[in-house]
Amino acid sequence: MSDTKPPLLKDATRDLAAFAAGVRYDDLPGEVIARIKTSVLDSVGCCLFGATLPWTRMVQAMVEAEGAAPVASLFGTGRKTSIAGAALLNATAGHAFELDDIHKESIVHPGSIALPVALAFAERDGNWSGRDLILAMATGYEIGTRVGNAATMSLFFRGFHPQGTSGVFVAAATAGKSLALDTGRMQHALGIAGSQAGGLMAAQEGAMVKRFHSGRAAQSGVYSAVLAERGFTGIVDVLEAAYGGYLASYADTPNPARLTDELGIVWEAAKVGYKPHASVTSIHSALDALAYLMNMHGLRADDIQSVDVGVSRMTHVHCAWEYKAQGVTAAQMNLYYGLAVIAHDGAAFVRQYREDRLADPRLLDFIERIHSHVDAEIDAMGPAFRHAATVSVRTRDGRTLSHQILNRRGSPESPLSADEVEHKFRNVVEACLRDADIDRIVSLVRGLESVDDVNELIALVASPRA
Repeated sequence: MSDTKPPLLKDATRDLAAFAAGVRYDDLPGEVIARIKTSVLDSVGCCLFGATLPWTRMVQAMVEAEGAAPVASLFGTGRKTSIAGAALLNATAGHAFELDDIHKESIVHPGSIALPVALAFAERDGNWSGRDLILAMATGYEIGTRVGNAATMSLFFRGFHPQGTSGVFVAAATAGKSLALDTGRMQHALGIAGSQAGGLMAAQEGAMVKRFHSGRAAQSGVYSAVLAERGFTGIVDVLEAAYGGYLASYADTPNPARLTDELGIVWEAAKVGYKPHASVTSIHSALDALAYLMNMHGLRADDIQSVDVGVSRMTHVHCAWEYKAQGVTAAQMNLYYGLAVIAHDGAAFVRQYREDRLADPRLLDFIERIHSHVDAEIDAMGPAFRHAATVSVRTRDGRTLSHQILNRRGSPESPLSADEVEHKFRNVVEACLRDADIDRIVSLVRGLESVDDVNELIALVASPRA
C-alpha cells in the first residue's frame, strides 16, 4: 500500500508536537491574533444557537445523565459537567447548524472544536487571560488544519468526514496546549488522538450524527491530552507511519509535505474563513451566483425556467445528490435545496432551514428546474477552486444569463470582514441572549488580547439561554 503513495515525511508528528508545545503568544503574527478573535465571536454564536436545537439537546441529556463532576459549563444552560463532557456537547452544538468557520484546504471547521475545548480548560483552571485563550486555539487551529492539508481531498473522496477525522488533531493540540504539555507528551497526545479519528460522510444525507462528529473529535482530543499528561503513550509517528498511520490509512494520495511546510512562517490559522449562509461551504459560490443574477436582472423564482450549475467534482459528489425532505442536515448539505431557497427567499440562513420549510411545494417545484454537472474547466483549476461555480439561468422570456464565482464569499480570497462576522453573530444569537449580553460579548472579544480574566466571557456564554 505505501509503495503507491508519496514518501511519508520522517518525524512529522514529533516536529508538529515540538511546535505546539513551544509556541508562545508573542510568536503569533498579528493576522493570526485577529483571525482567532473573529473566530471566537463566530464560534460562540454557532455554539449558543446550536445548543437550542433538538439534536444537541439529546446529546445534552445523555451528558447530564452521566453525572460527572461539574467543572466546565454546558453553553447556554447554566449547568456544568466534566471537561470531556462539556467539550462533547459544546462542540456538537458548534457544528449543529452548518454555521461554523471553515479552513478551505483542510476542510476542517476548527472553531467549533477548539473554542469548546479551550474554554472548558479555562473554566476549570480559573485563571486564563484572553491571550491564553487565543494561544490555545491558535495552536489547535494550526496543527489540525495542517493534518487536514496533508490528507488532501483524498480523505473526503474516500468517504471520511474531515471534522471527525482531522478534527481530533485540532482538539488534541488545543487541549495539550491548555495543559502546557511538553514536546514528548504533546507527541503522545497527537498519537492517541489519531487512533480515535472517525466520521463517515454518508451522514450528510440526513443523519443527526454529522453534528456529533465534531463533539466526538473534541472529546477525543481532551481524553488524548489528559492521558498523555498522565504518561499514557500513543503512536509517536501517527501521521507518517507507513502502515496504519493516519495519512497512509485515510488518504489514497496524501501530501505529507503539507504537515510542516513553512511551519511557524506561514500560518494556516490565518487562512480560516466564515460562512454567510447556514449551509455547507461547497455550495456558497453557487448560491451567491444565483442571487447575483436574480438581483441584477430583477428576477423572481417564477421568472426562471431552468438553472444549470457547473461545479467541481468535489462539490458535485458532496452536494449534488437527489434532494429528499429527510431532515435539516440533508437540506443544508444539498445544492438544489440551497438554490431553491435563494430563488424564493433571497437567503439561505436560519429561517430557511426550519423543519416546516423542507418539503415546501414551491421549493420542490423549483428544484425540478435545476440541473448540475461537473465543470471540467473548474475542476482543472485544482483543489483551491473546488468551491467555484458557474450558474446559468434560462428565463421564461427566453434569455440566458450566466455568472461565475471562483472564490466563495467568506473565503481567504474573498473574506468577510470582522464587522460582517459581528453582524452574523448578532443575528444568530438574538433569540439566545439579552441585548446587553450580546454587546458585552462583542466588546470582550474585540479586546480579547487585553482581557486579564476570561471568566466573565465564560459566564456569559454559560448562562441559561433567554
